[in-house]
Amino acid sequence: MTGVLVIALAKATRVVEVLLHGGKEYICLMHLHAPIEEDLIRKTFKDYIGKIEQMPPKKSAVKRQLRTREIYYLEILEIEGQDILFKVGCEAGTYIRTLCVQLGKRLNCKAHMQELVRSKVCYFNDTQWHSLHDLKDAYEDYKEGKEQALRKIILPFETAVTHLPKIWVSDFAIDSIAHGAFLSVPGIVKLESDIELGDTVALLSLKGELVAIGQAKMNAQNMWKQEKGVAVGESKVFMEPGVYPKYKKMEKE
Repeated sequence: MTGVLVIALAKATRVVEVLLHGGKEYICLMHLHAPIEEDLIRKTFKDYIGKIEQMPPKKSAVKRQLRTREIYYLEILEIEGQDILFKVGCEAGTYIRTLCVQLGKRLNCKAHMQELVRSKVCYFNDTQWHSLHDLKDAYEDYKEGKEQALRKIILPFETAVTHLPKIWVSDFAIDSIAHGAFLSVPGIVKLESDIELGDTVALLSLKGELVAIGQAKMNAQNMWKQEKGVAVGESKVFMEPGVYPKYKKMEKE
């Protein structure tokens, strides 16, 4: 397999987890072992959009048990004889090799995956990838004081949370979060309206810096309506303590 592979550096490696669980897109060339009518192929592909069950292959990093995965879209790009080129958007953990076998069985013939390219990982897609040669050339430019090419390749780790629901927090709440505190409702300045209970959310400063990633303890509506309470629980923190000022209560005179 070739295609999009997100590589993280230094402390940004801690953000890779949210990419592993994000959606993926693939371009696949599947070969059928017998000729099948094109109308039947197209109908069968449509039937596989939505929730499907898969058994991981014998050579896999997970326990072999039946599990449910979602196919977001399944688009045939070209049919030439017994070769089918298609694009699929799917939930993380979907095995495309197994999907090809499943499609073949539904068509009453054997099928196998011939080629596979990963074209998208969450926000990152095939228009953004760079080769190792590109990286080497950019690094040589960087050593000569020209940073522009390298900055196009090495992105801020905030880019990795583009697909997550977001909450922007007050400057005075950031240091507490950096020390391990939960985000309380009064610390929220603004948020996206589609946050649901249990969602993984990104906490950002008003400058757009990634402060932490955590799990929502209430939905967006309650975050706005309530005056107190924990909005986001235990978080993976990226902001260093001391970067933002500590919150100090006003003392009565």
